[in-house]
Amino acid sequence: MTTPAPRSPLPPAESAVPLRLLLVEDDDGDALLVEEMLLDTGLSHELRRCKTLAEALGRIGPGRPPGPSGSPECVLLDLHLPDASGVDAVRSLRQTSPGTAVIVLTGLAESDAGAEAVAAGAQDYLVKGKVEAELLRRALRYAIHRKQAERANAELRENRILAAENARLEHSLLPTPLLEAPSVGVLSRYVPGRERALLSGDFLDVVETGDGLIHAVIGDVSGHGPDQVALGVCLRITWRALTLAGTDGIDLLDLLERMLVAERTGGDLFATCTLLTVDPAARRATLYLAGHHEPLLLTGEGAGRRTREVTGKHGLALGIVPGLQRWYPTTFDLPPEGTLLLYTDGLIEGHRDASGERLGAEGLIQLIEASRAADSDARLDELLATVRRMDAGRHTDDIAILQLSWPQGAHGAMTPTGAVGSRRVTGPGGA
Repeated sequence: MTTPAPRSPLPPAESAVPLRLLLVEDDDGDALLVEEMLLDTGLSHELRRCKTLAEALGRIGPGRPPGPSGSPECVLLDLHLPDASGVDAVRSLRQTSPGTAVIVLTGLAESDAGAEAVAAGAQDYLVKGKVEAELLRRALRYAIHRKQAERANAELRENRILAAENARLEHSLLPTPLLEAPSVGVLSRYVPGRERALLSGDFLDVVETGDGLIHAVIGDVSGHGPDQVALGVCLRITWRALTLAGTDGIDLLDLLERMLVAERTGGDLFATCTLLTVDPAARRATLYLAGHHEPLLLTGEGAGRRTREVTGKHGLALGIVPGLQRWYPTTFDLPPEGTLLLYTDGLIEGHRDASGERLGAEGLIQLIEASRAADSDARLDELLATVRRMDAGRHTDDIAILQLSWPQGAHGAMTPTGAVGSRRVTGPGGA
């Protein structure tokens, strides 16, 4: 490397935070010239030097914290070292520290080697003997900025992949109702309680079997996190497959419990759920409560709307005492026209006012009867918004709502409502 020209006055430093640089150079003379030229750039920097690639890899190894002793932002790499030569050194640096920019230092007759190094992942190359302070300054800035842009683009790609995976997982938790000739209308709402989460351990589904019966499930896996989400997906898919295969009642709950026990990551995980089977022709329904609260039955509209809990016999949540099979059917008649509202406990465990009193099922019924929404869809949105406004962020449980509605046909039979499959996912921050 040639001797640098006399120094001009130093330009002001561009940042109060010094650049962390690592020079990998075994020649003491070349190293001294690089150090002097860095001073001429006016860049605030911290420079460390290694004489071998092995020493450099030790300094930038994974897990090194940022700071004076941490990984550098840019490595100035000589291509001829005692333990490495050529672009293999670049590849080793990139593999060890993908987030670190690399500028290669080459000889006068090695421009091709510099281009090969850039193709191997270096951000730039400089030819010894042709480097001036301003060129070095720009090369360092651009190399670090390009590496930052690469990292940002990589994170963006990862986020897009994650968003696509979340969309597929969301579809698993919130499937389209499988209804051939629907005699009930289906609406649902889904609100994860965790900040920035798309999903939770709550799950729901509706299918129609070949005998014309409408089957619905809503459930809640205990706790919050990815394990609960995965278990909720597993239980929902298992329920749909078994229901379509003709399994129901206690046998279905027993198989769901076996699946939960086999798939749960901890022995303390359990799930509550409600199974509901509607016979549209007979206007009757059968209910199983496995540690879950009763659904609500809504009849009438406007000022004449009446809402009550469906009285049912409670059984154990799934996974509490595996194999005990303490579940009981409750059969009840359905009115000619009405709505069944199934929900998870996040809807009623929030606060109803500043006193800290919980909303509870009674408070939920009051909200429903006070609603003047134009239709069922708007009523669910209004209900969610009101519940969350009253709670004011003090309770962060997940919320899932499943609504089945039916009108009276010309001859008293249930007829399609045209609202099949309407569903909505809402993030923790808004309705």
